[in-house]
Amino acid sequence: MSGEALISSIATADRGVGRDVSTTVGGRSRAAIVAVAPLVLLAAFVAHPYIGLGQPDETAVAEAAASSPFRWGISHLAVGIASALLLLAFLAIRGYLRQAGDERWSARALPFVIVGGTLYAILPGMEFAALAAVETGADVRAAQAAVEPWFVPVIATSGVASAIGIAGFARGVSSVGPGRLGVPKFVVVALGAMAVTRIIPLTVVQFYGQSVATLIALGPLAYAMWRHPTAIRSERG
Repeated sequence: MSGEALISSIATADRGVGRDVSTTVGGRSRAAIVAVAPLVLLAAFVAHPYIGLGQPDETAVAEAAASSPFRWGISHLAVGIASALLLLAFLAIRGYLRQAGDERWSARALPFVIVGGTLYAILPGMEFAALAAVETGADVRAAQAAVEPWFVPVIATSGVASAIGIAGFARGVSSVGPGRLGVPKFVVVALGAMAVTRIIPLTVVQFYGQSVATLIALGPLAYAMWRHPTAIRSERG
């Protein structure tokens, strides 16, 4: 082999290695986002001051905000961050499912997840009205009551859009096959449970049910994406 041919062969091999490294790093970065997002959501809701397990009213919100203004503020900020991370996580999962052969379900579901997640991120901003009232000595109940006509339709629309989108992702995982993706079958069920928790306006469901379902659904997906940065393609879906 001539010197020029040898140099060309080495350069080609280097480019191939570079592409492999880039694919691995990119894939594992996406897996990290999928892993971190549910943990941030769980931490945000655990940090939230207690407001009961049912549907909170103005009095419960006022008492919770007054009990710990700092926790009220930081937990709602964390929920907004978690919503953004979850949007990135579903974008990453959509890319992974596309590699695996799902050209239909997750593609149709993604816009619903984006709309639902964006609206959900607005809700913590509305809850800062209670914090502002506490800090200024205003009537917290009155502030919350003023926000309520805006809060209810936003959370309802967010819940419906998110539920449709997440259910679509569950269908996408099912169409590819959990075994091919390297995840347990319960991931599909957990995604379904995650979808349901977004439309039930009870604190125990919105806070704790949603957090647990999200962790159970996305955790195994993150692990699979970390182990195999490029999905094995299926001809189904």
